[in-house]
Amino acid sequence: MLPENITAVITRNECWSGDAASEPYEAGWAHEAVFFIRALKPPVGAAPKGWVEISPDGMHWVREGTEFAMPSEQDGVAVARLNAFGNWLRVATHFADGAECTVLVTLHLKA
Repeated sequence: MLPENITAVITRNECWSGDAASEPYEAGWAHEAVFFIRALKPPVGAAPKGWVEISPDGMHWVREGTEFAMPSEQDGVAVARLNAFGNWLRVATHFADGAECTVLVTLHLKA
């Protein structure tokens, strides 16, 4: 049997500022997950930390523990890898006042 995998675009061309998060994705069938967060335009202000969040229902979120530096330049890419998680996944961050970044977030899942 061939392994199953999928790539999902979960945030496309969104300008993130303040509290920001990707769309949630149901991934309970997967054994591995990799998020790629790419800056589509030059970020404004300091690049914050981002983190992975998990949820039992896609509505109530907790930090999973994985953190990463958000991209600090145009076409910069941040990566977060997971191999133990629940059913729902997303990435989130918090930008300081005046800071922002236009992002493309993809999620790559493998069974």
